[in-house]
Amino acid sequence: MTVEMFDSLDPRDDAVLASYPVAGEQEVQGAVERGRTAARWWAEQGFDGRKRWLLEFKRAIAADAQSLARVISRETGKPVDDALLEVMLAVEHLDWAAKNAEKTLRRRKVAAGLVSSNQAASVGYRPFGVVGVIGPWNYPLYTPMGSISYALAAGNAIVFKPSELTPGVGVWLAEKWESMAPMQPVLQVVTGLGATGAALCRSGVDKIAFTGSTATAKKVMATCAETLTPMVAECGGKDAMLVAEDADLDAAADFAVFGGFGNAGQTCVGVERIYVCAPVYEEFLAKLVTRAGKLTPGESYGPMTLGSQTAVVRGHIAAALKDGATAVLGGLDSVDERYISPVILTGVPEDSAAMREETFGPVLIVNQVPDLAEAVELANASKYGLAGSVFTKSKARGRAVAAQLETGGVTVNSVLGFAGVAALPLGGVGDSGFGRIHGADGLREFSAASARTVQKFHAPLNLLTMARKRRDMTIAAALLKFRHAR
Repeated sequence: MTVEMFDSLDPRDDAVLASYPVAGEQEVQGAVERGRTAARWWAEQGFDGRKRWLLEFKRAIAADAQSLARVISRETGKPVDDALLEVMLAVEHLDWAAKNAEKTLRRRKVAAGLVSSNQAASVGYRPFGVVGVIGPWNYPLYTPMGSISYALAAGNAIVFKPSELTPGVGVWLAEKWESMAPMQPVLQVVTGLGATGAALCRSGVDKIAFTGSTATAKKVMATCAETLTPMVAECGGKDAMLVAEDADLDAAADFAVFGGFGNAGQTCVGVERIYVCAPVYEEFLAKLVTRAGKLTPGESYGPMTLGSQTAVVRGHIAAALKDGATAVLGGLDSVDERYISPVILTGVPEDSAAMREETFGPVLIVNQVPDLAEAVELANASKYGLAGSVFTKSKARGRAVAAQLETGGVTVNSVLGFAGVAALPLGGVGDSGFGRIHGADGLREFSAASARTVQKFHAPLNLLTMARKRRDMTIAAALLKFRHAR
């Protein structure tokens, strides 16, 4: 039988890097069945055993980090240094998940309350079984490992479908695990196109972890609904940066450049919109333009990994200019076939497509606002709610503004700060998705809560019987009024 194959291409020149099989329904189903067997072995390892295995996995990845970084760089086009930073972040999360799973998920006692004082109550968490992970191409290691690490630590086996643009990263991970535990396929990879991902959703996995666009998330969710398969969705963003009149403008400009142009703007928790208070608007804009103007596509950042995204970026720039915006750096001429030079737009109307939709390219919109109150209102007007940032020298003010932003995460006086803190959850609201990866919330995301009571003695008031005594009901009614009606 002929196996269908697809090529992984270098986005810098379309050179073929490698060819991979397209896994069909049968292949995906086989991986899930093998994973189900491996999941039983994995669960039997207990927290201590899984911790030892995962820390060994961590060491194996870290020891060969340069090799993995080269695979990431070739498949995404990002500089090797950026790829190595991605490996570093992924390893930190794997380390935290391995070391904190037991503390987070072990069975613990909870208060039973007065009415149920005869019960010993506890709650624990058990693994789902097999978790299907569908990964993105912009951060093909860091992002899916945010699900893989925590799901593994929680006791699940993994079937990982990487993006068709970055299959080599997934294969590298699976091979590294197999080199440690060749007889226990706790981490497997199935390569392929969109149909492979759909097959994974229908395969009977116990949960799906998806990262990608909002539009694709809706399709995945519809497929999962066919079998009531739960899912966690980490989708796009239109993240806003707020710059107060008392902000450190040099620091804000530096972070804006990193958040807006790093990875060619292909960062869902990066920066796309900037609202600057009027008194410092011109000064901030000048600093931003100067810094961004020094970036060189191909050196400072890579090409557009997904070729079709170039048309989206060009369309947003064109729409903004048509709607009356001004390009203070770059413009339509900045968009090449593969690389896009930095673009900074000002005066973009709030109803422009460039302001409403995720651009996912090296384009920053910088608009002037009278004060932070309006900046917060405009930031919250988006259908997305993934991340945000605020710059002000007053930490109290920064915290107050952060509390008003309707996003899953906020950084004060930096950008993307939460991404490197393994103890913090990551996820959004609205069109940015639902559920959380990372941190204790991420461990619980891949676990099912299990409530338990053990009766210690017979209840003084026997209400859980079909032959309740009138005396017991009279006392219970009196207690109800005494405890809750006063």
